[in-house]
Amino acid sequence: MDDQYVIGIDFGSDSVRVLIVDAGDGRECATALCEYPRWKAQRYCDAGKSQFRQHPLDYIESLEMAVRDALAACEPEVAARIKAISIDTTGSTPVAVDREGTALAMLPEFAENPNAMFILWKDHTANAEAEEINHLARQFKIDFTQYVGGIYSSEWFWAKILRTLRVDYQVREAAYSWVEHCDWISALLTGETDPLTIRRSRCAAGHKAMWHQTYDGLPSEAFLTALDPLLSGLRSRLYTETYTADMAMGTISKEWASRLGLPEDVKIGVGAFDAHMGAVGAMIEPYALCKVIGTSTCDILVAPNESVGHLLIKGICGQVDGSVIPGMLGMEAGQSAFGDIYAWFAQLILNPVRDLLGMELAGEIHDKIIPYLADKAKALPVTKDDMVAVDWLNGRRSPDANHTLKGSMMGLDLGINSIKIFKALVESTAFGSKSIVKRFESEGVPIKEVIAIGGVARKSEFVMQILSDVLQVPIKVAKADQACALGAAMFASVVGGIHSDLAQAQQAMGTGFDAVYIPRPEESRIYQHLYGKYLQAGTFVEEVYVTSKVI
Repeated sequence: MDDQYVIGIDFGSDSVRVLIVDAGDGRECATALCEYPRWKAQRYCDAGKSQFRQHPLDYIESLEMAVRDALAACEPEVAARIKAISIDTTGSTPVAVDREGTALAMLPEFAENPNAMFILWKDHTANAEAEEINHLARQFKIDFTQYVGGIYSSEWFWAKILRTLRVDYQVREAAYSWVEHCDWISALLTGETDPLTIRRSRCAAGHKAMWHQTYDGLPSEAFLTALDPLLSGLRSRLYTETYTADMAMGTISKEWASRLGLPEDVKIGVGAFDAHMGAVGAMIEPYALCKVIGTSTCDILVAPNESVGHLLIKGICGQVDGSVIPGMLGMEAGQSAFGDIYAWFAQLILNPVRDLLGMELAGEIHDKIIPYLADKAKALPVTKDDMVAVDWLNGRRSPDANHTLKGSMMGLDLGINSIKIFKALVESTAFGSKSIVKRFESEGVPIKEVIAIGGVARKSEFVMQILSDVLQVPIKVAKADQACALGAAMFASVVGGIHSDLAQAQQAMGTGFDAVYIPRPEESRIYQHLYGKYLQAGTFVEEVYVTSKVI
């Protein structure tokens, strides 16, 4: 029998990655990466306002280039044997669309309007709207936030929509519906983009849009109009049914088959979020916490519905039947900044160098600064008197979302240098991870092991060892360099009929683990003390500093 291939496509924050694999054994045929050119040029973003937007052309152009590059690296016959494509994206990353499902930024009159573009997951311009949603939910006859941890986030679907409708009349008048990135790009490949009929992701809908079976879909019209009359009627232009990622969105269109150089019978799967498909690619099992560690983190758990489905887990980013593995409860948490914190500190050091010595010299140092800091910090002892930092530089996602919070450093003195600060920042991200683990455990969900994937997990032994010490558990690092794309490929193999279900796909295509970090007893003991200081510092930030009116 001829080899059968599938394509997993992973849309990250900065680039798209394409992985072509043999569905029979998971053997990698080729991989390719393409950065988003407009995003790289920092267009349509304003970090000071926490505005982060991406143009749909970045997705389309980068997708086409990366797929063609990956196919060019394979044997010529591979393209003809591609059976299916599945896609993961960041989220919640919604966009306003017209009646045909065209993203408004694709229309000439909206081509340069950031509000007509995809609102990236880390955009926090809707903090006020999120708080309004939470306030109303606590008073309404049904708490529509109960399955998303009891707190709605400004990073999510409804808050971003409401904010955009309020601030942009032109977009408000032109927007027929709204679509998540993972739904939009998958539907685009089929050529069937009608927002009323495309198959919406269970993963995106359940975790970010408050969709749940018991509500007959999305929050009620009464709730939405009570929130703001601008939302009146939108529910009927969205969706009621959702679909797990082992289902087909449709078949590739003739246009996209030609553009990508693929057969016209290639199946396109229903999309999902990157972390959820990444957990599948990392061979997640019940009660294993899969940490997707990059610029931010997303923590994924799965468990049998019959064991934990009755729980309402407070302060996480949702619990959704089938959002990760069909037939199991998927749970999500995460940190709004992880690797971003290290990159921020590196830039803090480099910016004066750039100003004083020029771009060329600064560019030579850029890629060396974080490994240098990590190497020096590794040699420092861990003591109870170490300074402590709080990792909320981009707000707090979990537990208990609050994106108005700020980071902090406690215990500074004249003996503190850049190496000690970097060490404290790394420890703060580990402490943030520990607070998530503690929340799951206190809510009745045990965590039996930790799996790590993502750039930080694969590149930084220093960070991963501290994380193991702080969590006090071994951490396995998945061997797959592109675990999210591999998870998407596994789903594609089911969508394409190569494997009967996801379990069979994982068994055939999984690549295992290539590193394990074991907690060091003495460091772990000290970190428990420092974690207590972290909690105290966080309480000060949240209850005293942020809420204080004293200047």
